Amino acid sequence: MLSTYRRSAFTYTQAGVSMIEVLVAIIILSVGLLGLAGLQTAGLMHNQSASFRSTASVMAYGILDSMRANRIEAGAGSYNHLLEDAVPAGETISGQDVSNWLNELALRLPEGLGSIDVDADNKVTVLIQWDDSRGAVAPQQFAMTTRL
Repeated sequence: MLSTYRRSAFTYTQAGVSMIEVLVAIIILSVGLLGLAGLQTAGLMHNQSASFRSTASVMAYGILDSMRANRIEAGAGSYNHLLEDAVPAGETISGQDVSNWLNELALRLPEGLGSIDVDADNKVTVLIQWDDSRGAVAPQQFAMTTRL
């Protein structure tokens, strides 16, 4: 007579399979969570870069508004300033405008610098440069050109 309590070989080969499935699921979940953390970090860096670019745009419009309010000196080239030039003393209205603008750039942007170029046709080019090594390739530049 055959024993009904005899176990098949199949039941012994299944031992521990559910543990391996759990470990694989945990590994897949951890890789997914690491990917999400990487996306969050990249998003924060790009958000900071966008904030710096927005600040540069506002600052460029600010100096252009000051130049429009003082068109005579702006047309004479009193606002001209190169990136590597020192901050002007501020003895004239234009010098004070440029000095305040450059100090504000240095305060709001990391290593913020600015240049202003007015040509003979009253075409103004404002260039703002800052260090964006956390988010993008450093240094970043924002340029705006308009006519007074």
